[in-house]
Amino acid sequence: MSAGEGSGHAPWWADSVFYQVYPRSFADSNGDGVGDLDGISAHLDYLRRLGVDALWLNPVTVSPMADHGYDVADPRNIDPLFGDLAALDRLVAAAHASGIKVTMDLVPNHTSSAHPWFVEALAAQPASQARDRYIFRDGRGPDGQLPPNNWESVFGGPAWTRVAGSDGPGQWYLHLFDVAQPDLNWDNPEVFADFEATLRFWLDRGVDGFRIDVSHGMAKPPGLPDMPEADLKLLAHRDDDPRFNRPGVHPIHRAIRAVMDDYPDAVSVGEVWVHDNAAFAEYLRPDELHLAFNFRLLQAHFDAAEIRSAIDNSLAAVASVGADATWALENHDVERAVTRYGGGALGLQRAHAMALVLLALPGAVFVYNGQELGLPNVELPDSALQDPVWERSGHTERGRDGCRVPMPWSGDTPPFGFSENPHTWLPMPPDWAQCTVDRQRHEAGSTLSLYRQALAIRRRRDELTGRKVDWLDTPPAMLAFRRGGLVCVLNAGDRPVDLPEGRLLLCSAPATDGRLAPNAAAWLA
Repeated sequence: MSAGEGSGHAPWWADSVFYQVYPRSFADSNGDGVGDLDGISAHLDYLRRLGVDALWLNPVTVSPMADHGYDVADPRNIDPLFGDLAALDRLVAAAHASGIKVTMDLVPNHTSSAHPWFVEALAAQPASQARDRYIFRDGRGPDGQLPPNNWESVFGGPAWTRVAGSDGPGQWYLHLFDVAQPDLNWDNPEVFADFEATLRFWLDRGVDGFRIDVSHGMAKPPGLPDMPEADLKLLAHRDDDPRFNRPGVHPIHRAIRAVMDDYPDAVSVGEVWVHDNAAFAEYLRPDELHLAFNFRLLQAHFDAAEIRSAIDNSLAAVASVGADATWALENHDVERAVTRYGGGALGLQRAHAMALVLLALPGAVFVYNGQELGLPNVELPDSALQDPVWERSGHTERGRDGCRVPMPWSGDTPPFGFSENPHTWLPMPPDWAQCTVDRQRHEAGSTLSLYRQALAIRRRRDELTGRKVDWLDTPPAMLAFRRGGLVCVLNAGDRPVDLPEGRLLLCSAPATDGRLAPNAAAWLA
């Protein structure tokens, strides 16, 4: 049981604002063009002034970086690209001194093909203990030349790769993501024992919790049946996808929670791509995850009815098990909100408006680095693309690099203070001179200024508590809800509308004569 649960006091994470740091893109301290842990430590004052409560670090453990750290070769050490264990310890200590919690990314579904376990498995015989830690199978057809089933990788292409045997082609191994990310066999007790060791290793170092990658994965269906032919080309998870969301995943989460409960202030946050509310809520039962990402709001178009439906669905899902909601508009896997909402000035206006909707909602909020600067997605040249999706899809899907371009901090030309090295790991667009932290911190109407004001109000107002929103009657292109003593109004229409009665606290665009502009939102007391 987390601190405060059952005692009338909400745990620290129940209404916190988490700042998602993509470490290689936040700040580079050593001039190699890649962000690192000491770069994050150097900017903790920025994060404190922004007003966030906690950090979520994308993977920083040892990895060949086939999938930018989600292919883990050693889950209990820091990759030299980002620093070392001492750098992580410095960051945790400095963040705690600033009143900021630190959570890390963990990857239980698979390892890197460079992990010692998988290296051992490749050298071992079929049916060996080494191979049983992963999912190896004989192939189908003459000489086993066909994959064990018709599953496809989420990144494109087949989900099986054949390995060499002692006397020719041998077994196949499963990788639901990249070929360098073999899936673990969670039916093998060694797998959980090792994961428990990883949990305790970081928690004992003072880390405050984890975001758990692909939390609806791990468990595979008995017999590994074929997928329906109609689903083979669907890369987005569906609730009936046999590769994910199997009943066996829940005992795994209960075992993880039993470890987490030995550290009462630690939080577990699941990446759960499950759309059915009842099935989603199962992950948030009192003995499973503390929080789980519900992506409905992130997936909603800039449409009042769609946004309201996403909010209602998300709140209903968690209410059924007495859990707290989790909200995000961006992350490292999806197109930036400014671009998603139309791009240019229109997309920025809408992103500003949605920031106020996001930050008025009850529950935990996640802000992705650069979101507070209004960064758009970047159209990168083919030669710069590094996401494995680009190669696995045969250059038909450009992947996620466009939302991972490094943060612009200062100056008028790339690399904008991110690094002393002009050759950053992804190129930075020259027109980001208007987006830098230094430029925006002095502009009253900037995205950064809006986030700072909204986060300050969210933190200091007693009214912004509880798990409930009360909807107010509005015309079809608007939505308005009350949370405690605060009213949030969104105008998703194409003409100005009258604001409700109340004292204007914050507006995403100038409000003239009590009228809210199109593509804008406001907070009123």
